[in-house]
Amino acid sequence: MVIQTLALGIDRYKDIIVSLLDELFTPEGIYERNDVPVRRLEGLEQQKGYLKGNFPTTIRVQENGIPFWADVENGQKTGFFYDQRENRQFLKHIGQDAEVLDCFCHTGSFSIHAAKYGAAAVTGIDISPQAIELAEKNAALNSVDDRCRFQTSNAFDFLRSLSDGGPKYDVVILDPPAFAKSRSSLEGAVRGYKEINLRGLKLVRPGGFLVTCSCSYHLDRDLFSAIVVDAAQDAKRVIRQVDYRAQAKDHPVLPCAPETSYLKFMVVEVQ
Repeated sequence: MVIQTLALGIDRYKDIIVSLLDELFTPEGIYERNDVPVRRLEGLEQQKGYLKGNFPTTIRVQENGIPFWADVENGQKTGFFYDQRENRQFLKHIGQDAEVLDCFCHTGSFSIHAAKYGAAAVTGIDISPQAIELAEKNAALNSVDDRCRFQTSNAFDFLRSLSDGGPKYDVVILDPPAFAKSRSSLEGAVRGYKEINLRGLKLVRPGGFLVTCSCSYHLDRDLFSAIVVDAAQDAKRVIRQVDYRAQAKDHPVLPCAPETSYLKFMVVEVQ
């Protein structure tokens, strides 16, 4: 298991939490990923390491019955993102025989799902060489490496280089990290989301789909929808909203903590 305790209110109970996890699940080991700068705001030190056991930190996990390698020591956050689990299954409906572009692909979860659901070819783009290396291993693990190609590249630069004359795709996926980590950064985040959605829409073949996401809590659902509509107008593309979802059910929204309503997952058909 891997845990994070980023706030003082939870970190005070870390020993109790670890003890309970050990009692309930008897895992081979528990790893701490508290090497996050936000802990300084709580007066906490950054640290990571074993809280129980001593196991290989690249572990095998499953999502929707599909195996993946996850790096719990050096991967982003705790090494794997489960909050899109239910949303990734939507690719069953739009990915058959499709040519897919997956930007900000991280370790390849959307890409591998697309290939497993019948995509003809998948191109995954991420700025992290470590993430791309693991994505390639995940494609090999699932025997879809013949249809998945991964490239280390800045997704903004990649989209910009293709949007005015490059190849077109049946499905374009945009799942970037949070652009608005605070309310003060919202204005710049809006420009960033507008940019990638404008470029992404230009790369979708008529009748294809744009799958676009935001995990920025400070960017609310209505504003994100308005950004996509505005991008479509500027790209001179007609869109039809097919679905608009939030995070998976095991990431519940707590009324007392509005920050827990953070993920936007929108699918639009593009003409």
